[in-house]
Amino acid sequence: MTTSMQLIPAIDLKDGQCVRLKQGRMEDDTVFSDDVVATAARWVDAGSDRLHMVDLNGAFAGAPKNAAAVHEVCKAFPGLDVQIGGGVRNEEIAGRYLSAGVRWVIIGTQAVVEPDFVGRLCREWPGQVMVGLDARDGKVAVNGWAEDSGLDAAELAKSFEGDGISGIVYTDISRDGMMQGFNSEATAALAESISIPVYASGGVSDYKDVEGLCEIADHGVAGAIVGRALYEGTIDFAEAQRRIASLLGTGLPHAG
Repeated sequence: MTTSMQLIPAIDLKDGQCVRLKQGRMEDDTVFSDDVVATAARWVDAGSDRLHMVDLNGAFAGAPKNAAAVHEVCKAFPGLDVQIGGGVRNEEIAGRYLSAGVRWVIIGTQAVVEPDFVGRLCREWPGQVMVGLDARDGKVAVNGWAEDSGLDAAELAKSFEGDGISGIVYTDISRDGMMQGFNSEATAALAESISIPVYASGGVSDYKDVEGLCEIADHGVAGAIVGRALYEGTIDFAEAQRRIASLLGTGLPHAG
């Protein structure tokens, strides 16, 4: 098996704008753009064929609030693999996104409060469902990270082994948006404990972190979602892709 590592640019949506939060605090946001399609175009032009989108308002409200922007991106870039999380709480919401051209829906809070929902959705939309586990000190948080579920992230991840999900997006809340490096130990440990591909999220801030990702690629970590570092310029997407290809001895990474 060829070890690979994929960087996935992130667009976090709040009130129709592209923002980044610090540790998930809605009041601690930085607006990077008010043109979502243009922002997506930036990453497509840089060579990305996959995009991570989060409806921050939807995560708190429990229903989509920025779906129109997601649909616009899918329409503008039909070949782009878009994954969306935030407020996907029932089959109808998931179906609307997937029918509009979204490649993967990411189930977060609902995967915790109603685990059977994940299996049902996988049966209805095979190969198009991921689970988002957002952890603070190893415990999963829900409802826009506002509440601690008390559940262990690794144990919860294992419970989805038989459902057929396409991946787990694992976020260390304490590192998210802080530009302090990602939690490589916790991410690698989670990936080793399950057979599901794991995507790291939160804290990837420079090329040292990119090298760190490559070091744990063979543990089952398939990629990483990068936000603030790309927008603030501490990581250049194309350069990071070249470094990954060099370090892992592969061609340029692409969506699988």
